[in-house]
Amino acid sequence: MAVPVAFFALFFAYPVTAIVGRGFRTGDGWRFGRIGEVLGRPDIRDVLWFTTWQALASTALTLLIALPGAYVFARFAFPGKQVLRAVVTVPFVLPTVVVGTAFLAVLGRGGLLDELWGVRLDTTVWAILLAHVFFNYAVVVRTVGGLWSQLDPRQEEAARVLGAGRFAAFRRVTLPALVPAVAAAALMVFLFTFTSFGVVQILGGPAYSTLEVEVYRQTAQLLDLPTAAVLTLVQFTAVGAILAVHAVTVRRRERALKLVDPAQTSRRPRGAGQWALLGGVLLTALLLILLPLGVLVERSLDGPGGYGFGYYRALQSAGSGATSTFLVPPLEAVGNSLRYALVATLIALVVGGLAAAALTRRAGRLVRGFDALLMLPLGVSAVTVGFGFLITLDKPPFDLRTSWILVPLAQALVGVPFVVRTMLPVLRAVDERLREAAAVLGASPLRAWREVDLPLVRRAVLVAAGFAFAVSLGEFGATVFIARPDTPTLPVAVARLLGRSGELNYGQAMALSTILMLVCAVSLLLLERIRTDRSGEF
Repeated sequence: MAVPVAFFALFFAYPVTAIVGRGFRTGDGWRFGRIGEVLGRPDIRDVLWFTTWQALASTALTLLIALPGAYVFARFAFPGKQVLRAVVTVPFVLPTVVVGTAFLAVLGRGGLLDELWGVRLDTTVWAILLAHVFFNYAVVVRTVGGLWSQLDPRQEEAARVLGAGRFAAFRRVTLPALVPAVAAAALMVFLFTFTSFGVVQILGGPAYSTLEVEVYRQTAQLLDLPTAAVLTLVQFTAVGAILAVHAVTVRRRERALKLVDPAQTSRRPRGAGQWALLGGVLLTALLLILLPLGVLVERSLDGPGGYGFGYYRALQSAGSGATSTFLVPPLEAVGNSLRYALVATLIALVVGGLAAAALTRRAGRLVRGFDALLMLPLGVSAVTVGFGFLITLDKPPFDLRTSWILVPLAQALVGVPFVVRTMLPVLRAVDERLREAAAVLGASPLRAWREVDLPLVRRAVLVAAGFAFAVSLGEFGATVFIARPDTPTLPVAVARLLGRSGELNYGQAMALSTILMLVCAVSLLLLERIRTDRSGEF
């Protein structure tokens, strides 16, 4: 636990505590009475209520739509499965400003629904909920599907032979085994929607505001740091309470499982019902994911003189409509993002892997509490983290404001929870008797980990690496404050282009977003091939 504790203490607890402390500290001392003053305001209570119920609704809707997809990816073999698995993960890395614009083109004034049926959903809560499902569909599919594909289907088949119906066998055999993974996925979705910023700001309009949006508004627009500090503290407390309840609830349902090679559980659909389920999942992916992404690609090619690659060619020059915004050609952001994401992924795997291994031992309250603390970066305002980095990591021996490593460190903060939540259910499902047998035969703890745990969790490690890499590519909230002007990341470059008027800037933003989408899709597809090629070693 030493490395994860030190990492989170220095790069999370210290910056967040410092920025919140500035909001409560005055020339006369500390003023904690501001908490009651802020929470007593009717507008703040409305923000708290909307933040909570939209997160619950988004989580429920995501589980309802994505769990059938998790089953299809875990149990069915069909042509294009690896490509489709990579495609459904792409939305997870796209900047929220880009996704909001794409959804406006589908749901807003003059959008596809408006042209076909005269229906508009922008500035409604339905647009927000659909966009949240779009973002988090892959979280459920990959987190739940990863464990589901390793569950031995013969246990459910045995229950059916003994007289249980299909639903009863699933409810009594498979569902209890999936509860930890489903709870982990639901928790991640809830945290992301609870702290939603770009989606609500773009699609909800001024009528809707989450805590994250209100923190940004109080900080950047009203310069009211005390109110922002109170809201950050409320968000931090709420997320901590949720994580504590989750840790206790899930731990009671965990048990050792018989894990098998995923290749043994995947087969072609049989019967009309299974083919209909596969068709429904493919149709959902087409309408929910591919349609907005298709709009994104179409806008990147639709130039003033017709369809072509004019916007892409303009990305090669820093002076093409972005002279005062970029010191380098915007296209260099691709290389910057890949380098940052690779380093952030390595950091997240080391820190998250050590944390997951420690949590597997279930030794004492300290370790159990650390399970919940690891998720806090997902529930704290990225604006707070970014500002905290700037005002705390500015003195020796941690003067990192001018160092390139600052960006990967911020990205790894968000990647570590995904590594832990992906690896932990599988690690805890490994039968402890296998480790004990290895110890009896003379294996050291390190060798027992290498010979027993690692072969079983290699698939989860690769899934975790994919999540960490994807999250690092798309991280925006904290990176926008610490990325240097001469080394912007892809999301920062897109946001800068969208923040400037002009058709050329908008087209370049769409082109750069399409490049980000393609880079992510290719990276995830390569990961799928590596994972499949090595699956025979399990």
